Amino acid sequence: MNRDSQGTILVAPHHFPDLDRENELADELGYELVVAADADSFRASLARAAIVMVTPYARLTSEDFLAMPLCRAVIRYGIGYDNIDVDAARRADIPVSIVPDAASEEVASHAFAMGLALVRRLPAGDAAIRDLGWAGIIGFDTPVLSELKVGVLGLGRIGRQVARMWEAVGASVHAYDPFVTESSVELAEMGTVLEQSDVISLHLPLTDATRNLIDAGTLARMRRRAVVVNVSRGGLIDEDALAAALISGHVAGAGVDTFAQEPLSAENALRSAPNTMLTPHIAWRSDRSTAALQSGAVDRVRLALTDRPLIDVVN
Repeated sequence: MNRDSQGTILVAPHHFPDLDRENELADELGYELVVAADADSFRASLARAAIVMVTPYARLTSEDFLAMPLCRAVIRYGIGYDNIDVDAARRADIPVSIVPDAASEEVASHAFAMGLALVRRLPAGDAAIRDLGWAGIIGFDTPVLSELKVGVLGLGRIGRQVARMWEAVGASVHAYDPFVTESSVELAEMGTVLEQSDVISLHLPLTDATRNLIDAGTLARMRRRAVVVNVSRGGLIDEDALAAALISGHVAGAGVDTFAQEPLSAENALRSAPNTMLTPHIAWRSDRSTAALQSGAVDRVRLALTDRPLIDVVN
């Protein structure tokens, strides 16, 4: 079979240091590797793709799946797949596989570090000095770790690690997860976690039920001077509402690594909100995570192209 008839391996726009693993696999199996430079070239290349390797910088819509006649599988670098219409993939009989274990420790430690820094009011202290000020009233409302109540929403791989990290520094942790019935962490209803926590750490998938979970109404019900951390999916938070709560002082701080629109627009209200720690979707990164992520994705491509059972299929 020639390369034209068997299709290509298509890689979405990416920020990886290199694609050595992907190139080696393509050479090994006799496929052409096509790397899209942007969303438009990605979409234009779908018709010839036998495998589509998706990053956070591209989407696959229901219309796209209608234009993928050669596609044997979609492989998502990472765990989140809200940028892929999995229902459309199911209708097209195209499996969607994720790589869930490449950076759980990294993401958990990022969430914990953000939460701890915010609880200790580090961004406020840093901003005061940079503004040629000094301590003022900063820190007088800081809770003691041993008296801190941390709420974890989502007890998957990452959420469980975050809970253990907070417990290790003496905090009390309770958690909500609709799919967990037994846990070493105290389980509570979502409303209880949202309303009775000094720190709220989000580790949920983005679905119709969780979109804008943290909105103006939820923020108003939260403990005054609580902090919010989101290293999960950007659409979980109404960013304008969060910025307003930060400006009013009802929320003491926010740590955000994932945003509804990425890169973050210049007009986003969180850019000018006080007491924030904003990072550019890097919670998963480390000196080993990129290799683990790419290797995991390549392994799944090999399974799909050699007619072996595909793992971590979400549809």
